[in-house]
Amino acid sequence: MQNSKTPKLTIVGAGPGDIELITIKALKVLESADIVLYDALVNDELLQYAKQAKHIFVGKKFGCHAYTQDQINDLIVSMANSFGHVVRLKGGDPFVFGRGGEELDFAKKHDLETAIVPGISSALGVPAHNGISLTQRGISESFWVITGTTSNHKLSKDVEMASQSSATVVILMGMHKLKEITALYQKNRNDDLPIAIIQNGTTEQQKSVLGKISTIEALVEKNKMQAPSIIIIGEVVNHHFNWSNFTKETTINEISNNN
Repeated sequence: MQNSKTPKLTIVGAGPGDIELITIKALKVLESADIVLYDALVNDELLQYAKQAKHIFVGKKFGCHAYTQDQINDLIVSMANSFGHVVRLKGGDPFVFGRGGEELDFAKKHDLETAIVPGISSALGVPAHNGISLTQRGISESFWVITGTTSNHKLSKDVEMASQSSATVVILMGMHKLKEITALYQKNRNDDLPIAIIQNGTTEQQKSVLGKISTIEALVEKNKMQAPSIIIIGEVVNHHFNWSNFTKETTINEISNNN
């Protein structure tokens, strides 16, 4: 039977992990979905708000893809034409390293109606949740948000430039490049900047360590930190307001021992 609904794609940001950090508009969109295509970084508890829809996992993790990006693009179009309203649910904000723009362009080329619902990026929400202010008067006037791993699986060249600036630096998808990142900072700077790494930020599974460029690799190994994690580098890390969120025996002591 031919679908009588208008083929539509809505790209929705699910926020950084805590289900309460999704927007009201996003929840309303989920309630109207016929199909939900969701990513690996989406808290799957959010699927309860789309009980009437079919849920399809299309997530990508390091070294493992449920679908290629081309397959996801094709799935969006075919599902919209067959069922109507497709919600593409992405972790964080879909336009911050979320490939939302690519999927939007593909949908428009295939004459789908489109809409976008922004989300709270982990690059902003996770530091804030942990009391780290990315900008702070007298300490940091700007911040960089950089992907740690580019499409050709290399460390972004922007990290080299960022390491020479006074700005706060937030690196997503950088855990597998941590050794390269710390080496760049040690090459380009004489100081030993504070650095925080936060895994599964804003969720009940959150783990956090805080140290310095010279100590962070050992802290990561000791605490078995893994992806998905965000890396925050800069003096603002020393001025955060939520010590209780970090592993005290490996963070506060490391900082005091290295000052």
